[in-house]
Amino acid sequence: MNIYQHFRPEEREFIDQVVDWKDYVETTYAPKLTDFLDPREQQIIKTIIGEHGDVTVSFFGGAENNERKRGILAPDYFHAAHDDFKVVLYEIDYPVKFVTIEHRQVLGSLMSLGLKRGKYGDILFHGDTVQFFVTKEISDFIEMELKSIGRAQIRLQELPLDQAITVADSWQDHSVTSSSMRLDTIISSIYPISRQKAQLLIGQGLVKVNWTVIESVSFECGEGDTLSVRGYGRVKIAAIEGKTKKDKWRILAKLQK
Repeated sequence: MNIYQHFRPEEREFIDQVVDWKDYVETTYAPKLTDFLDPREQQIIKTIIGEHGDVTVSFFGGAENNERKRGILAPDYFHAAHDDFKVVLYEIDYPVKFVTIEHRQVLGSLMSLGLKRGKYGDILFHGDTVQFFVTKEISDFIEMELKSIGRAQIRLQELPLDQAITVADSWQDHSVTSSSMRLDTIISSIYPISRQKAQLLIGQGLVKVNWTVIESVSFECGEGDTLSVRGYGRVKIAAIEGKTKKDKWRILAKLQK
């Protein structure tokens, strides 16, 4: 069976990596710890590993409801504890009376340190409180190098994982119809923008599908996909419910509030 037929072409490189991880565990009988993975990558791993083989996979991102998580592929007798995932939680101490910090500023400052996105987990906001997760391997480096975010001078305080703030993950059902499953058509069907505007946003690299920038307006969306449009928020294609009498797709979407 061709394993690639179940996935999109652009996911092939990650699939090969997962297969290598699986082979490593089977050969060495030792667990393999990954970097932080987005939900689509987690789903790919679960699909490839399966549920009844000699290799198992478990995920943890520092808090139960986190989106980005590290994975441990291991022999079936290995039971991973939270400490095994080597996740560190930081809270940002900054002058809250004088500046406001946004998600994009935190991520931008972290990425400017030269490390790949997989080294960072979720970034959490609640009021003026800002926290983020990193892999333990880079924690010393982060403490030494991250001194400012935007124009704000900051300090980092490492906290126990059980002090992570809880962020409500709320989604609102939204039923739409679309003449096709093309990315530009789906966006213009869900958001209050024209298809031409959708094409412009896609061409500018402002649209992600399953956490990957997609610049093809004709990209075919599918059930289970998560779309992110800069400035408009995120949406999940929860279900494709068939076609209307006018031959349009009936789609149940979930918009993030």
